[in-house]
Amino acid sequence: MSLRPGTVFLADCPARLAIEVISSKWAVVTLFALSKGPLRHGELAELIGGVSRKVLTQTLRRLQKSGLVERRVYAEAPPRVEYSLTELGNTLREPIGVLSEWARANGESIVAFHEATEAEDV
Repeated sequence: MSLRPGTVFLADCPARLAIEVISSKWAVVTLFALSKGPLRHGELAELIGGVSRKVLTQTLRRLQKSGLVERRVYAEAPPRVEYSLTELGNTLREPIGVLSEWARANGESIVAFHEATEAEDV
């Protein structure tokens, strides 16, 4: 990847749009949750934790509009709705898995750094 001007940093670059979509606060977590298979809205909210149903709905809609998530409505009484990764969404499984492993391995270090810098600010 080039870091020259005129690459992914341009406002109209498709790569920049893709990065903006997946880098929202809840997008990666939602995509990771769906990487194991289809889930209903309530199951996603419970699995993710800390996200409001409204924000989860907004996240799912944005991921749908970007072609990463599919919403499937089943003709049942009561209606059942499931969300799953699309073929394009599935291409993110490996990168998100790597990012998740990095977060597990380094999360405590980041927390410790935050705590140390907050203590300095007092």
